Amino acid sequence: MGDIPELKEGVTLSDAIDALRANGIETAHVGIFDLMGTFRERRLGIGDVATVLDGGGTFVNVLPQWDAGEQVFGSGPFVGETVSVDPASIRPYPFEAKACMMVADYTGPSAAFSPRQLLKNQIEKANSLGFGIHAAIESEFFVLEEDAATLRDSGFSSLNTFAKDNRCWAGESAATHADFVAALHDTLDAADVDLLSLSGELGPGCFEATHRHMAPLRAAENHLALKMFTKAFCRQQGLTASFMAQLDARMPGLSQHPHVSLFDKSTGKNLFAGSGDDDMSDLFQHFVAGMLAMIPDAMALTHHTTNAYRRIAPGNWAPKSASWARQNYSAAIRTVTTPDDRCRLEYRLPGADANPYLNLAYIIGAGLWGIETKATLPEEFTGGGPDEMPSGGVPLAHDLFVAADRLDRSEESKAIWGDVFIQHFVAAIRAEEAALRRETSAAERARYLEVV
Repeated sequence: MGDIPELKEGVTLSDAIDALRANGIETAHVGIFDLMGTFRERRLGIGDVATVLDGGGTFVNVLPQWDAGEQVFGSGPFVGETVSVDPASIRPYPFEAKACMMVADYTGPSAAFSPRQLLKNQIEKANSLGFGIHAAIESEFFVLEEDAATLRDSGFSSLNTFAKDNRCWAGESAATHADFVAALHDTLDAADVDLLSLSGELGPGCFEATHRHMAPLRAAENHLALKMFTKAFCRQQGLTASFMAQLDARMPGLSQHPHVSLFDKSTGKNLFAGSGDDDMSDLFQHFVAGMLAMIPDAMALTHHTTNAYRRIAPGNWAPKSASWARQNYSAAIRTVTTPDDRCRLEYRLPGADANPYLNLAYIIGAGLWGIETKATLPEEFTGGGPDEMPSGGVPLAHDLFVAADRLDRSEESKAIWGDVFIQHFVAAIRAEEAALRRETSAAERARYLEVV
């Protein structure tokens, strides 16, 4: 089969390739994750990786301007741009013997548009302040009894769910579909996607995967690998896995919830843990306050599809405000304050379609800004349901058009995440919104065609 050897931190790509070859690895799937989180790859012999995609190797710089509809939204010139493969990203490739997967990224001008680089920048800033970061992501997805042909034959209107008898967390559902879940889990395990759990959740066809905590860059790429390999596994079974935030009005919305904490790099102490009568440290309060302050203007970073805003419509179990609360699942930010070593936040606002690079870059960037500015934590949300609004709360963007406009006008966002990236990202999401603006749904026709 070929095993991925344990690679020391800071190992060069050349040494990593030598170690891989010594362990029987013959092939590498090397690629770059684009703005939407799609892995754009090339399959190479292991000995050709360094020559083709590292140390002067290039990849066409079109990926930062490639949208979800496989269209280019920007203008050229489109040229080969230097890239670099990150040896720390290497993991097994579960669908081919003697193969591995490697993540690369641009090192030329397009690096400024890279979600991966955006996250790395925030991690480096935290490190410079003496902060280490733990991150874990949980996400829901649907499995449909549809394949590529049946979806297209129906115009993507046929949504027959797999596991129609699944009920949320029900033991009999888990037993009934154990073979499917175990086989998927084995596939993900073979890709070194370290899951804490994989189980049924919100009803027919719905499952949830939760990851163990780890360094944020690895956490993001574990989730991206989970999505890619889950989709591939299901297609091989004649099924379809979907991480759309809102697949249909009759179905529950799907979330992607990162859990994040800061620790002292010198001592390992959890810096969010409080002391005495206060269960949240001052640093934790500033971090959460910074996130809350930036949500209204920077929401597009974590809600970058038109569909993402359908999940936060009334009636869905999704927060509708920039709010926080201890252990309250109706708040946008849920804080977990005990025990001390597990003190963390959970960001509950984003949908399952969020690019995890951007999701974590938002959390870390806004949180560090809150620490720097000593942002003040607003009153804790005490409401009982996700449709409730806290008193004095700032309304959130209700669609991608509004979110793009707010991000474009946000000077703080440009200061935190970089003017070049924000300008490019705004252009990308405006193109994404425009691509669907004239499309009319069957539900709209049923409501208006004979009436107006």
